[in-house]
Amino acid sequence: MLDANKKKRIIEKYKTHATDTGSPQVQIAILTEEIRDLTEHLRGHKKDFSSRRGLIKKVSERRRLMKYLKREDAKAYDELMSKLKV
Repeated sequence: MLDANKKKRIIEKYKTHATDTGSPQVQIAILTEEIRDLTEHLRGHKKDFSSRRGLIKKVSERRRLMKYLKREDAKAYDELMSKLKV
């Protein structure tokens, strides 16, 4: 789980306008960071199946958002993927 400060930094970095907190770019960036944290957690706790289920849900939600962004704004999608290194 991301703490508030880390989430705020991600929003500041990936926002599309001054008051943006929920654009697909921001949501994908937040999910990517949560996925990285959960992946690291699961490396040490191999039998934590509830966290593994949460990871799978986050990955599928991110995939759905990425598909939407690619369909709606391919340029923004390409930019975001290069920034996130996904």
